[in-house]
Amino acid sequence: MEPSVSGVGVLDKAVALLGALEAGSATLNELVAEANLSRATAHRLAVALEAHGLVRRDEDGRFVLGLRLIQLGRAAADAMPLATAAQGALAALRDATGESVQLYVRDDDRRVCIAALESPHGLRTIVPMGASLPLAVGSAGRVLLGTESAQNRRPWVESVGEREAGVASVSAPVRDSTGEVVAAVSVSGPIERTTRQPGSKYGAAVVAAASRIESDAAL
Repeated sequence: MEPSVSGVGVLDKAVALLGALEAGSATLNELVAEANLSRATAHRLAVALEAHGLVRRDEDGRFVLGLRLIQLGRAAADAMPLATAAQGALAALRDATGESVQLYVRDDDRRVCIAALESPHGLRTIVPMGASLPLAVGSAGRVLLGTESAQNRRPWVESVGEREAGVASVSAPVRDSTGEVVAAVSVSGPIERTTRQPGSKYGAAVVAAASRIESDAAL
């Protein structure tokens, strides 16, 4: 294990174990390797988390994330009223562009997706709710960082193949009444549809969505 993040070692190890299950089911040996824990510690924590419903076992006896996390995730989403207020604007943006749309907020040096709607196309960008992505890459990250505010006179930011090859995105800031950026609304999709100048195609729609979110959320 790396040095404690929280100062509570057992909590850090439990979170590491849950993180190891984020990609899918795992055997005990796989948990040991992925979470960098001893076998005894991994087993003890997995069983303890299972008792709390945070971990369960599938029909093959492999460890998977527990169903209680769904309840906790919903409660966390409900505690973020901005995500609820943004649903109408996101649906309209998805329908207008035909592409996947997301709403991100900053979490320290990361950006977290708090709302997302997928494109109806078979080939589409999928960013699940709760996904934690780096701030340094992608149009939404740059919006939340504010790194282009001085140089870019446009009300939107675009990126092409920056975070993921073959994917382009356009994002606009959602601001509160003081002008502070509180979120970034994005459209993303395969370059073959968005083109290499996605801002020209979707910029106005994304900015309109950001404005509607500010209004609907009474920011």
